[in-house]
Amino acid sequence: MLDKTNILFRQSIVVRFSGDSGDGMQLAGNIFSNVSAERGDQISTFPDYPAEVRAPQGSLNGVSGFQVHVGLGVHTPGDECDVLVSMNPAALKQNAKFLKPNGVAIVDIDSFKKSDLEKALFTTDDPYTEIGLKAQVVEVPMTSMVKAALADSGMDFKSQMKCRNMFALGLVCWLFNTPIDGALRFLKNKFAKKPAVYEANAKVVRGGFDYGHNIHATVSTYRIETEDMRPGIYTDVNGNKATAWGLIMASEKSGRPLFLGSYPITPATDILHELAKRRDLGVKAIQMEDEIAGVCSAIGASFAGNLAVTSTSGPGLALKSEAIGLAVMAELPLVVIDVMRGGPSTGLPTKTEQTDLNQALYGRSGECPLVVVSALSPTDCFKMAFEASRIALEHMTPVILLTDAFIANGSSAWRVPENDEYPEIKPNFVTEEMKETWKPYMRNEELVRYWAIPGTPGFEHRVGGLEKDYETGVLSNNPENHARMVAARAQKVATVANHIPALEVKSEGEGADTIIVGWGGTYGHIYTAFEELNKAGKKVDFAQFRYINPLPKNTAEVLGKYKTVIVAELNDGQFANYLQALNPNLNIKRINKVEGQPFLVHEIVDGVNKIMEGK
Repeated sequence: MLDKTNILFRQSIVVRFSGDSGDGMQLAGNIFSNVSAERGDQISTFPDYPAEVRAPQGSLNGVSGFQVHVGLGVHTPGDECDVLVSMNPAALKQNAKFLKPNGVAIVDIDSFKKSDLEKALFTTDDPYTEIGLKAQVVEVPMTSMVKAALADSGMDFKSQMKCRNMFALGLVCWLFNTPIDGALRFLKNKFAKKPAVYEANAKVVRGGFDYGHNIHATVSTYRIETEDMRPGIYTDVNGNKATAWGLIMASEKSGRPLFLGSYPITPATDILHELAKRRDLGVKAIQMEDEIAGVCSAIGASFAGNLAVTSTSGPGLALKSEAIGLAVMAELPLVVIDVMRGGPSTGLPTKTEQTDLNQALYGRSGECPLVVVSALSPTDCFKMAFEASRIALEHMTPVILLTDAFIANGSSAWRVPENDEYPEIKPNFVTEEMKETWKPYMRNEELVRYWAIPGTPGFEHRVGGLEKDYETGVLSNNPENHARMVAARAQKVATVANHIPALEVKSEGEGADTIIVGWGGTYGHIYTAFEELNKAGKKVDFAQFRYINPLPKNTAEVLGKYKTVIVAELNDGQFANYLQALNPNLNIKRINKVEGQPFLVHEIVDGVNKIMEGK
């Protein structure tokens, strides 16, 4: 039963779970976001975990966090949290900066002994004063409560402590008047083959909820406003899973079997994991011995008539570049998914950036054009994986889909689409009438090569990495022919602009002479900044790019209307430079961040204000 006293209604709230890497903060946050999505809340999540395999327990380097923003009008995980759950002093020290003034800090006081404080490099026995914490601190004996609850479970102490995250989850559910039924369903599915583990976790979730209810752990509880949703099936989905599902939809709509040749790399590996589960849908997912083998296996599958995909992150994209050039030269459809992370080299493998754009656009030998698209959010990964597949199959070209660690690991509430909401994909197949005259590089009116599936009688052929004669398809070193083929491959990619949506501008009214521009996964932060700026009386418009090469056909016309174009991106200005090169008359200003972290909304707001004020 929910506590009905002192309930404050909020449009949205932000919770940050933090603890050691082994404390299950990602799981607790995922369950809370799932429950919220099922209830009808909009959600945005930000898993923030260390790159170390497992830093020493209780150390500052070993802290793992998961921030979730739920409610109405949610586009980002939030700059700051209303509630911070800290399972030890290191988690509190590392994450207190994210807590709003006068927010609620929930701590496992059993883990705040002198030795714990010393591990977190506290120098006094008053950690709250030492870090200047201005919050309502709720000290909860989680460890001892969990130990008492599971005393008769037969579990050893280590196993019992793995349930502490569920106590914190139950307490947070109480705080926000969220029934725990959804959390229990999630746990029952997760531990379907381990009923004893389910019973232990379920008991602890109930214990955390009842603890908050019985002692009135905070002055007030909160209830989040929801809105009527379009009927359908809703779930919480992260970007990597949505990407995998979008590829499956494209396979269904094109009639082409889906093949993934990949090699594990953070933060893209979950795409391989998800597709490996889908043998029931005819998916072939193979873990190859390295990145080069991954892309080469996909190219072979493409030649054989598959919707062929390879997934990676920045370092892997570099390794795949020669083989991608082969796919460009052979004019085979191929989807390359790059889940961007901090670099260069191994860099920041668990953090987010947008620093692979130049590599996606130019990182191959020779004149080697291909299509580059990007996803705006975790749920948009589904749409753009479908779009990347559609363009690759219908235009016989490799397509690079750029996502990033923030949207790949983060999640949003998603309505599962109906089958008829996505169009049929129509590859440019040869026809029976072409049998007598067809050559491997015969093209349609948009210079798209006709696709002949090997084994089709009368259409035997070879394609490869050496230049071919435009008319016959045989090897050719003729200079004029090479120039013609280079131009044809470039024009084929440019023509894709006829088959993508126009650039849309969001505006709060007429009269703005400044527009904020972004691309990819920064959408939520820039959109929220746009809303805040207009509420503050600053007239600005907003546009976010999904399609990068080619750009939407109306790009120059739209951006040319503004006195100032401000490009915000998580790199040192790669998209701004690209836009400027293609549109030299634009007055482009830049807001850049390269810290391995997503934007904070106030960083964009402050940057726009400074530019508009001439600073």
